[in-house]
This record gives sequence, structure tokens and C-alpha cells, in this order.
Amino acid sequence: MSTAQQNPVALAEVFSELGRELASLRTVDQVLETVSQRAYESIPAAQHAAISRGRKAKFETIAATSDVPLQVDAIQYELCSGPCVDAILADTTYRVGDLAHDRTWPEFGRRASEQCGIHSMLSVRLYLEDDDLLAGLNLYSAELDAFDDADQTTAVLLATHGALAHTAARRQDKIDNLEQALVNSRRIGTAIGVLMASYRVTDQQAFDLLRIASQSRHRKLIAIAEDVIESGELELPPLPEPRQRD
Repeated sequence: MSTAQQNPVALAEVFSELGRELASLRTVDQVLETVSQRAYESIPAAQHAAISRGRKAKFETIAATSDVPLQVDAIQYELCSGPCVDAILADTTYRVGDLAHDRTWPEFGRRASEQCGIHSMLSVRLYLEDDDLLAGLNLYSAELDAFDDADQTTAVLLATHGALAHTAARRQDKIDNLEQALVNSRRIGTAIGVLMASYRVTDQQAFDLLRIASQSRHRKLIAIAEDVIESGELELPPLPEPRQRD
């Protein structure tokens, strides 16, 4: 029996706790891994769980709770059709209770049943802020008609919480990147000032020297800048010897 079937109050408490947990995560991968794991834990009928994610209908399976989702989803990706693929592309939810005899995905259903022993699936679209990024929550079971209406409700709520947390984590990631870019820009500016004073060059010439050192030493520009700030010097590649004329 699922959490939703057991007690609506318990379900509310589960999602309240989930909301707090997701809010503490800083990366989108952590969010999706948590959603998949909590779906597996919250819906007893789910023997396996995973997230399908991709762009332009080219998907990958992440946050799988076992190897089974990887095997099942590989069939879907090969056929470009199946509950999770079509749930994502059609912006909907699919619940299948007898894949071996399902008429919507006969080839996929037959292979998932015979090769992977999976007979039931529940797939829910995650509505992410990034329009180019597509994702869905998928649950799998070897039992026939494993998932019911309450399981579907729980899965939809999980997907909704996950999508909101994904958006928040993505925004935080952008903020972190902008802050780091600002710090790097300031440090590079400091290194340029050091070179201008040391070598009596213009700011553009100092920046060009940093780029030359970065390329010749195969190191990031910010790493070269940090060296300059610390040492006050810049290690440059040797100039080529002038060609002798006959």
C-alpha cells in the first residue's frame, strides 16, 4: 500500500519533508537523484525508479535505483518510443499494467517483458524551466497492474516537487557561476595591473601576455593570473631564434 493510500496526513508530511530536503540541495543532479530515490521509497509498488533526461528527444537515464531501468530504457531509446519517452514528448503521464500485451507499444512492451522481466510502468513528465531540457520520472515493476491511482498521484506530486527544486537549483547554479566569473574577472584584472607595472605595457598588452602564457602552458587563464599575483612575474615561452639569411 502506498503512502497516499495509507494516510493523507502522512502523505502531506512526506512531501513537507521532501520539500525541505530538496531545498537544501545545490545541484540539479542531486535534485533528480533525490526525487528518484524518494519515489522508490514512497511507492512500495515501485521495484525500480529512474529519471530520463535529454534534449531534442535524445535521452539518457540517470539516478537509477538499479541496473534494470538502464536496460528497459535502452530499448525505448532505441525504438524512440515507450512510456517514458512518450510521456515526456506528449507532456502527460502513462501507466501501463501489462507491457507484454500492450497495444500502444507492442515492440517495446514485448522486449521489456521478455528481456527485462518488467510488466508495469508509471511514467510522469517533469516540467522544467529550461524549455530545451526534457525529463521524466519513471517507475518499474515486475508485477502485473502494479500501480494504481494513488501511486500515480504520489508520482505526480514527486515530479512537481522535483521540477520546482530543479528550477531553484539551476538558478542557484547560475548565480554561483556569475559570482565565480566576477571573482575571476577581478583576479585577472589584478594580474593585468601587476604586469602593467612590472613590464611597462598597456592593459591590452598585459592581457595578451596572460593569454600567451595560458596557451603555451595549457593552463586556464585564471590559474596564470593567480601565479602572477603571487609571484609578480610571468613565465613566457621562449621567442623563436631568428632565421639566418644566406
